[in-house]
Amino acid sequence: MAAPSARCLWRALSPRCGWILPGLEQRLAVPAVVNSVTSRPYAAAAAKAAKKDDKRSRQEKVKEKEKEKPRPRRRPLMSKPVDDVYLTWLYRRPSYGLEQAVAMLKRFQELDFTHPKQFVYINVFLDMALQKKKKVEPFSNGVSLPHRFTDEVNKVLVFTENEQEAEVAREHGAAIVGGVELIKWILEDEIQADFYVAVPAIIPKLIPLRNKLKKKYPSTRKNSLGSDIPKMVQFFRECHQYTVEDESVIKTRIARLDMPTEHIIANLKAIIHDICTFKPSNLDPIVQRLVIRSSTSEGLQLNLDGILPQVEKVEEKEEENAGDEDQQKPAQESVST
Repeated sequence: MAAPSARCLWRALSPRCGWILPGLEQRLAVPAVVNSVTSRPYAAAAAKAAKKDDKRSRQEKVKEKEKEKPRPRRRPLMSKPVDDVYLTWLYRRPSYGLEQAVAMLKRFQELDFTHPKQFVYINVFLDMALQKKKKVEPFSNGVSLPHRFTDEVNKVLVFTENEQEAEVAREHGAAIVGGVELIKWILEDEIQADFYVAVPAIIPKLIPLRNKLKKKYPSTRKNSLGSDIPKMVQFFRECHQYTVEDESVIKTRIARLDMPTEHIIANLKAIIHDICTFKPSNLDPIVQRLVIRSSTSEGLQLNLDGILPQVEKVEEKEEENAGDEDQQKPAQESVST
């Protein structure tokens, strides 16, 4: 009995046979529902991309509206306050002459009863831009100050393989003297110095130290490569070192507050003039802003007039004089004829 019943069921479900159970024809006539997501797997990704595009377009419209809105105008800063107590952000920062600023620092020390021999510092803000989107690389240098304000001496290392030159270097205060045998110890940080000096004969053998010493590598530009060992050792033992920090700022001490005003001014100008040599004089001055302070006082912004070297004005005068001479020559020739 099982075999005939199974056969009848098969005949009823077979589409090629005319034997169809009641209601089965209607079921077969209804088209199957196909899931669009399963039939097209890329549809969900396309929908997400469309949502992202809509979101971006909305954000762009918001940004355009913000740009169209007029920005609130900032109130122009006033020049001088009327009262002793005022909001500093409403007024321009005053600038002082060099002598006036130094006198103010000395007065602050007296009023605050602070140490009279505290250091005087300057913050130099630089314009490192050159032509064609180039920049001055951050630099470090030593300068001989006209008036020393500390008894500290720098540690100088001298490279030489000549025994007589080595003896001269030791006599004039070199901390370390040697030849190529020092290279290994320097690379392993066993030997360190504030300045490195070398004679021309040994410089080809010091190439392995170029990447290690970087800015301290001996060079004629920094006067650390030469034959006059006594002069180089004395200079670097007593010179004042400064370094560019944060790409465009120099922070260094220049004197003590109890020194005479003219000595403080002379030291400041010596450092500023040395800094100005690192950028061509035909471009904008490298020193953009200058602030002076003591260890316990506020910073005073200085007026740069009379502080920066007047190189460009001298060149302009020379060009004018040359032009005047050229104009005078034809006149003299016409008179002589």
